[in-house]
Amino acid sequence: MSIHPTAVVDPGARLGKSVKVGPYSVIGAEVEIGDETQVGAHVVLEGPTRIGRRNRIFPFCTIGLIPQDLKFRGERSEVIIGDDNRIREFVSIHRGTEGGGAVTRLGSFNLIMAYCHIAHDCVLGDAVIMGNAATLAGHIVIEDNASIGAFSGVHQFCRVGRHAFVGGYTVITQDVLPFSHAVHERGVRVYGANTVGLQRRGFSSERIGQIEQALRVLTRSKLNTTQALEKIRQTPDRNEDIEVLVRFVESSERGVIK
Repeated sequence: MSIHPTAVVDPGARLGKSVKVGPYSVIGAEVEIGDETQVGAHVVLEGPTRIGRRNRIFPFCTIGLIPQDLKFRGERSEVIIGDDNRIREFVSIHRGTEGGGAVTRLGSFNLIMAYCHIAHDCVLGDAVIMGNAATLAGHIVIEDNASIGAFSGVHQFCRVGRHAFVGGYTVITQDVLPFSHAVHERGVRVYGANTVGLQRRGFSSERIGQIEQALRVLTRSKLNTTQALEKIRQTPDRNEDIEVLVRFVESSERGVIK
């Protein structure tokens, strides 16, 4: 363990093996940090917060502070972060609230770029990328392998489906379909599948083709959503990706971007 002499670590904090804490960082009580995690300079961690192994937290981050929610009344809540995440400069991640399950949760292998904000009760899966200054309001779900472009904002209670790509400077006020590419250009629209991202993750041409066909039915046909889903269900030999897409639309409470 390596703790800089200027860092302030509460006696109630629990630090694992080979943890590094940089100059002038402050680690509060009820903070747990897993083995081999690196905490940079001027970082503030408040508890209850649990951080897994091999994370790297860059200078001036704040994690585990109370939420910016007027309904918060000091109830016990926490932040839980998995393993192998990179949390860049000036990122803020706030604790949950009683009304949202009392947990803000990040999975593993995520890249959260500089100046991002993750508000109370958000849930991020694995391998999520958030571009610089992307902002999540409260109660948002970002599924595995989704990407949120720089300076984008996501409205509270929205979901971004797995493998979706949200372009930079986009304002999201409804759910973003799995596998889709959503960009703000005179209003947010879906511009087909996130083909490049899916190729990089090893999706075959046949698999991508089925996703593209389903997205065309949903977003470009003259069918309403119910009719489009019925047509997609009739597709022979549809794969699990299509089932994911259908379930996502059916469970949407805010509607989906088309």
